[in-house]
Amino acid sequence: MKILIVEDEIELLNSMSSFLQKGDFVCETSSTFFEAEDKFISYNYDVIILDINLPDGNGLDLLKQIKKTKPETGVLIVSAKDSLDDKLKGLDLGADDYITKPFHLAELNSRVNSIIRRRKFEGNEKITFNEIEINPDAKTVIANQKIIELTKKEYYLLLYFITNKNRVLTKEAIAEHLWGDNIDLVDNFDFIYTHMRNLRKKIKETGASDYLKTIYGLGYKFSDQ
Repeated sequence: MKILIVEDEIELLNSMSSFLQKGDFVCETSSTFFEAEDKFISYNYDVIILDINLPDGNGLDLLKQIKKTKPETGVLIVSAKDSLDDKLKGLDLGADDYITKPFHLAELNSRVNSIIRRRKFEGNEKITFNEIEINPDAKTVIANQKIIELTKKEYYLLLYFITNKNRVLTKEAIAEHLWGDNIDLVDNFDFIYTHMRNLRKKIKETGASDYLKTIYGLGYKFSDQ
């Protein structure tokens, strides 16, 4: 899962990013209004952690733009202790939740996971696609009652496909989602094929159907149609 953290307190920004990356999130950061605006316009995120008080703009204005251009993106607003009005405005504008400074990083992680479950998994603890079952908390995958041993990237690749089932995903979109915007520096995306091949092989070894479809000239799709 990919997260954008928008926070002007650099020490807190780095702490949040380091903690969430330990939970295997792909994290990108921004400390200003305009940098954050450029990032969410250019890239897609599952969740944006958004500080309301930024040095060069109002985070609520960013929230309006996010909900207008990327309404599927979850938003967790960060507010000062005494800013109840800002919290309520944020929720009214479509934010999923808020957290008040100071906060424990473990609570931040729990709130982010809760937003992802509600938005991506319809609030369910487990994700089921026919004979395949994913447990996001334990990061395990079972198909036909058999555990599939996946690498970290294979796991997140499967999760990305299932949460975007029946949609064509380009190699560029897959790479950017799993590796972050630094992937722009690579010359080609041939390594995606290797991950796809290994994931397909491991799923089929359980006797499950091959749901990974290659859409020539476009990308890949996870579908039973």
